[in-house]
Amino acid sequence: MQTLLPEGEELAAVDLGSNSFHLVVARYERGQLQVIDRLRETVRLAAGLGEDGSLSNDKRRQALTCLAQFGQRIAHLPDDRVWAVGTNTVRKLKSPRAFLIAAETALGHPIEIVSGREEARLIYLGVVHGIPESRKRRLVVDIGGGSTEFIIGEGHAPIERESLQMGCVASTLKYFPDGEITRKRYDDAHASIALELQQFAADYKACGWKECWGSSGTIKAIGDVAHKLGDKDGVITRAVLEEIRDSMIKAGHIDTIKLPSLSDERRSVIAGGAIILHAVIDTLGIKSMQACETAMRDGLLWDMVGRAEHSDTREATIQALCQRYSVDEVHAERVERSALTLFDAVAEHWKLDEAHRTLLHFAARVHEIGLAVAHSQHHQHAEYILAHSDLAGFTRLEQQTLAVVVRGHRRGIPLKELKSLPARAAPQAERLIVLLRLAALLHRSRVDERVPKLAIEGSERGLRLTLPERWLQSHPLTQTDLEQEKDYLAAIEFKLVVKTA
Repeated sequence: MQTLLPEGEELAAVDLGSNSFHLVVARYERGQLQVIDRLRETVRLAAGLGEDGSLSNDKRRQALTCLAQFGQRIAHLPDDRVWAVGTNTVRKLKSPRAFLIAAETALGHPIEIVSGREEARLIYLGVVHGIPESRKRRLVVDIGGGSTEFIIGEGHAPIERESLQMGCVASTLKYFPDGEITRKRYDDAHASIALELQQFAADYKACGWKECWGSSGTIKAIGDVAHKLGDKDGVITRAVLEEIRDSMIKAGHIDTIKLPSLSDERRSVIAGGAIILHAVIDTLGIKSMQACETAMRDGLLWDMVGRAEHSDTREATIQALCQRYSVDEVHAERVERSALTLFDAVAEHWKLDEAHRTLLHFAARVHEIGLAVAHSQHHQHAEYILAHSDLAGFTRLEQQTLAVVVRGHRRGIPLKELKSLPARAAPQAERLIVLLRLAALLHRSRVDERVPKLAIEGSERGLRLTLPERWLQSHPLTQTDLEQEKDYLAAIEFKLVVKTA
């Protein structure tokens, strides 16, 4: 197993933001990431999102054109060196899978959807790699096109994470639908946003912070305005935002806003972004904020480095689940050991890669968390826990697949749940279910007894196990379970053959 990224390895991150799409390509050298290319396109996907979750045809075409351009730049990279994610607007689509199928075809690589709180974690990871090291507790705010994230952290570790459905594009359309800016509209918008912030403001203030940083386009643009207004470091304060407010109200319309250094592209969404930031600073009592150059796309790159070097946030998440639900970790390790032995024997034939092996490793460790609820139907309880928990480090697809694999480790095969997975993920999930089922079955007695050496052969739709005859005869329950398993697997047209040596 590879332990470190090779020197000179290229990685790419693609961020399908609600305002802009970003591509960052970096080279890994001496433990650091050197950015070698950045591409950005203002797509304004959020502007094409209908109330019913539909996406306008022109925004869909614009998005796919942009992704095709990005795809040309990273066509030489394998899928495990590219991480592309969709955020708020993609999350809110009525049919995200239909969009993602076309988007993945254009890009040439898989695209994942991340939750708002996972987006917050990735933002924080990107920001802390772009600012000076400090032991001080930090607050990070990121205003995107469709959502705003808030993170308090120390060092590289986030402590609190929140994501709210408000962004510069969405808020501009909501509060200034015809472009007209008045003091009443501004104050009403400020009050509405401040009310939304109240749900976590007290907890954040109690947690506290010593430094405040902002990331992404809105905050960087306002930082540039602050610099032109007289602050040499571009520090954002309440006074700066009040000056921006007064200037926008004086302009009277979005199209006539004139702020120093503000680009024409940013002008059309600055009103919504400025109001959000103004309300954030007032509600949280922020005295000053500095803009940071790095953002979520940089966090994606560093998270890929962590996964490749086995410093994976998901490991800590799974361990926390095991502790929270009092998992019998000794037994889980037995099942995991056998599951991975089976995996290694068939991986090449079944076209399973290291990412699938890691997912099976996680599934084996938490396959019994449902016992904390009840023994009856505990595989279903486990699926619910995994599908609805906040699992840091996991994309939505990873989390959904993990839940389905664990659901399938006993009793009937979860056909409906398998069909709910994207076509590119379902076949592999089905095979992981088979491996986890067999591993759990071989250790049903829950005693510290090693399973004898197995001869394992995989075929396209089947698996052949050869066990020592004497061992199988001395384990009649296992023998019965294996016979019953043949019937269960027949539901997915999978043939299990058990032979004795």
